[in-house]
Amino acid sequence: MANRTSLQDERDGPTPEQTRRGRRTAFLLFALGFGPMILATVMFYTGWLNPAGHTNQGVLIKPTVPVADLRLETLSGEPLMKRFSAAQTDPQWLLLVAAGNCDSRCEELLYLARQANIALGKNADRVSRAAVLGEVGGDLAARWPTEYRLMERLVSAKGTKPAWPEGVDPAKEPRIMLVDPFGNVMMHYGPENSGKDMLKDLKHLLKLSQVG
Repeated sequence: MANRTSLQDERDGPTPEQTRRGRRTAFLLFALGFGPMILATVMFYTGWLNPAGHTNQGVLIKPTVPVADLRLETLSGEPLMKRFSAAQTDPQWLLLVAAGNCDSRCEELLYLARQANIALGKNADRVSRAAVLGEVGGDLAARWPTEYRLMERLVSAKGTKPAWPEGVDPAKEPRIMLVDPFGNVMMHYGPENSGKDMLKDLKHLLKLSQVG
């Protein structure tokens, strides 16, 4: 009789109370994992609950652009967007330098991205660096393995062109784009910005966010 009752329960599936409890648990896990990041984004964009009246130093991209729209991949052919999938257990922020021919302005941004990342200290591993560049001069190419060895090189996926965010045209002016751990291109910087500008924004975002 007991076995028959057990089999009947399995056929009937979970009770309404069990279903509600499962939904509450799933919502709680989502809130704990992604809630801080969502709150951080809202606070950063609006200044809500920010007594210091923080204003961003870079140019906000509104609305944000999915990193998939950039159609970039690694030299081994891995799409950049895979770095920001829900399956990632340790998502990172990304500083992405984009330029046509990498002239002195481009190299200045490469240097600023590197220095801002290093200056984060114990939080440096929460931010990665990458670059998508056109032509790179022989001098920079020779120095790359020592000076920029931690900055990954990216290229456009075969047969595609990046859909850059509004205000970003690397062929005319090099830019640094900031990508959040969810794969949203949310801000950009140019030669008019200093390393301190980027560092200030990064420190503020990392302080607010528990994701990445």
